[in-house]
Amino acid sequence: MTTELYFLGLILTIGILVLVVPLIAGAYLRYRGTRVITCPETLRHEAVEVDAPHAAMTALDGEPELRLRSCTRWPERQDCDQRCLLQVELAPEECLVRTMLDQWYAGKQCAVCSHEFHQISWADHKPAMLAPDGRLVEWRDVRPERLPDVFATHKPVCWDCLIVRQLIKVHPEVVVDRSSICEPIVRE
Repeated sequence: MTTELYFLGLILTIGILVLVVPLIAGAYLRYRGTRVITCPETLRHEAVEVDAPHAAMTALDGEPELRLRSCTRWPERQDCDQRCLLQVELAPEECLVRTMLDQWYAGKQCAVCSHEFHQISWADHKPAMLAPDGRLVEWRDVRPERLPDVFATHKPVCWDCLIVRQLIKVHPEVVVDRSSICEPIVRE
């Protein structure tokens, strides 16, 4: 009798795990990460993070309950009504910073070497941007809420050209300039 109870308990546990874990994990993965939204109060771009663990746990009841974990307008406006969450509910992937970056680079060419961007490896080969004044800007130096403005004024630069320019800046004595192969490089 006890073996049968253990077996029944095991079957129930596996069944619950098969049903519950994908639901929780799916909601967590869907709502994690920084997003750029338009603040309904100021009509300006702001960066927000949804409380993904809370959304995952409330997904068990059906529709996940969304609430903000952080916003670039906080702590001053931390008591806002969080109406911006409607934008996340309607388009959770489209307002995600990673998606915005992927879409901006898609089909573009590097401003330095003219190679076309394809699949970007965000883990180890992050591309950069060329500012209107000729400076190279890395994504870690851009606040997420500024992305729409940066997209309008900057040009994409591939990881290889970023590394070459950084090498020239740090060790100009070891770099051979082959102007016939690549664009002239503006020293900063």
